[in-house]
Amino acid sequence: MPLISHDKLFLKRPGFEDPAFPGQTFYCLHCALVEGVLTSFPELAARLTVERIAWPGPVVELVGEDNQPLPLLVLTPGETSRYRTGVYQDRVLVAGKDRILAALSERHGFPAPHHP
Repeated sequence: MPLISHDKLFLKRPGFEDPAFPGQTFYCLHCALVEGVLTSFPELAARLTVERIAWPGPVVELVGEDNQPLPLLVLTPGETSRYRTGVYQDRVLVAGKDRILAALSERHGFPAPHHP
């Protein structure tokens, strides 16, 4: 499998506060799941760029105003995936934990999740 080095995965940095729930600290459940997979396979995780951003922290300049939910995988310009959920300019987007995990398997050789 070729090394694909320009895919970017955006995750929420854990330990954020939500103004709707004063005094509480949170983590994103879906981002934590993806983090666990990255940690389990560090040699595969090294094939992509991972950015952990503060919440709320827009990535508007890269994916547009309508594509802000995290986690979000942004593919190398000109690349595609059968798991794509959107396109912004020339970059395919993959949103949602299940589609992101499937795209990581497809593009970077991560094992597939086991669903007995």
